[in-house]
Amino acid sequence: MTDACSGPAFSVHDIPFSTHGSWFGISPVLAEKTRAEDLHLVSHQNGMHAVLRLVPLDPVAGERAEAGVRATPGLLSWTGDGGRVDLAYESPDTVRLRGTGLGLQVGAAARVLTPFSGTYFFHDPVADAHVFTSYETGRRYRITVLSGTLADIAGAQELGRADRGVTIAAGADGVWEAAVEELDTARPPFTSPATFDEVVTAARRSFAAFVDTVAPWRSPDTPAAELAAYVLWSATVRPAGLVTRPAVLMSKHWMDKVWSWDHCFNALALAPGSPELARDQFALPFDHQDASGALPDSVAHSEVLHNFVKPPIHGWALGRLRSRLPEPLDRDQLAETYLGLERWTDFWLTARRAPGAALPHYQHGNDSGWDNATTFDPERVVVTADLAAFLVLQMRELADLATELEQPDDARRWTRTADATQASMFDQLWTGDRFVARGVRSGDAWSSAGLLDLVPVVLGEHLPPDVAAVLADRIEQHLTAHGLATELPTSPQYLDDGYWRGPIWAPATVLIEDGLRRAGRTRLADKISARFRALCETSGFAENFDALTGAGLRDRAYTWTASSYLLLAEAHELRRAEATEAVG
Repeated sequence: MTDACSGPAFSVHDIPFSTHGSWFGISPVLAEKTRAEDLHLVSHQNGMHAVLRLVPLDPVAGERAEAGVRATPGLLSWTGDGGRVDLAYESPDTVRLRGTGLGLQVGAAARVLTPFSGTYFFHDPVADAHVFTSYETGRRYRITVLSGTLADIAGAQELGRADRGVTIAAGADGVWEAAVEELDTARPPFTSPATFDEVVTAARRSFAAFVDTVAPWRSPDTPAAELAAYVLWSATVRPAGLVTRPAVLMSKHWMDKVWSWDHCFNALALAPGSPELARDQFALPFDHQDASGALPDSVAHSEVLHNFVKPPIHGWALGRLRSRLPEPLDRDQLAETYLGLERWTDFWLTARRAPGAALPHYQHGNDSGWDNATTFDPERVVVTADLAAFLVLQMRELADLATELEQPDDARRWTRTADATQASMFDQLWTGDRFVARGVRSGDAWSSAGLLDLVPVVLGEHLPPDVAAVLADRIEQHLTAHGLATELPTSPQYLDDGYWRGPIWAPATVLIEDGLRRAGRTRLADKISARFRALCETSGFAENFDALTGAGLRDRAYTWTASSYLLLAEAHELRRAEATEAVG
């Protein structure tokens, strides 16, 4: 449902209420498979941590009020028979609250305080405010009552097990207001020139401006575009900790990191309307590139993981990104991008090619991004055709960059290496009717009923037509009423909620749809796009989806799913406009 003034309404059980730049959200989701009865302030600094519990109260009975929750991009409201409580973001680190007819209890989510965990609570006499300090997030949460009264204060300065928090109630005029800030150590007492209504208006305008930049093409035929934009807008955090740039987290649920292939899809969706933010998304993992040239597996507020990598889709992504940016990269940007992409490619050609091998390998399914795909059932250290195909595209992009940078020797070298890698891929992995994987240690070859074996279709125009035809036919066998199943539903290894062993995923959809389209298989590409768009319009932006029922699975507010919807919806709208113009 969409209101022209407030934006799309959504369930906080699926999508956290947050704002662009903030490191916290308001949600009942406390961890994977853990949902609370009450909404909580959940921070993503130092990981995902529920800090404060927010409970609307019946002021007469002094007990939890029965209240429904409604969320739109600018305003979250609890509404009961006796009144309502409203919450809006004044800034990325501050929310304003207002109540009429209902009170609000703001309490520590954890009752136990130890020397190493929990939340300490006290009154700050300098700011005349109440403060929670969280061991888990390493931050403070300050509650300032702006009007109304404090009906109760519990657990101030208590240690060990205790209820800690405040209860805010209305004054003589029947209204109360408060502010909650997430801060580091100290700041001046809270004041604001804005009324609560002005805060709400500003938040709505901020989101509306974002939607207009990233989805100006939206129409009644793309009904999920605004909600997709909200998922991206609300999951964006400001630079902090190890996050060196404004970053779109994969989610403000428990998948609160930037993985080193997920970020590419967000960059592509943002590129036309928000190019600087798009460039930041593409560049963020390269800020943590190690001495070997490898990108990290993931980046979060307080950790960078290097135990795995992710697939080298960055050449493919960069080519698309450059075509979508409103202004070309300048020479310095090209040179910096070339260097990072070159080092990333060299990593695969050195650290991931066995002695004498022509093709690189994965060390585990996690390296491919398809963690538990059936391709990796026989062995985990494996040469696969999807990896070779991605590297071929990456080397061709490097050749184009080298040409623009007037480095003809490098351009020729990358073209030769791309040609040789593609030839080896066909020689070693193509059987005439399918691609196989090969174990690096055993030398054995096998195929699977998994969609990963068909991902080499990303080569698109570089594929021989007969190979493209075979891949397209096999891909169509994976197409259910809702989209591309990552394992054939007829396979004995198929699992409804099997992660990469059945469910529909956004990145596989976008990569394969794009490859098919570039290979001239537009009919199938159109079908895949239409079914995935319909899936998102029905089931939202889940991490993945049941391929047979279309139900959303796992994390329900996943940004690369939202970005993939925006990419496919935009392309569909532009194709339709071009067709209409041609007829006219």
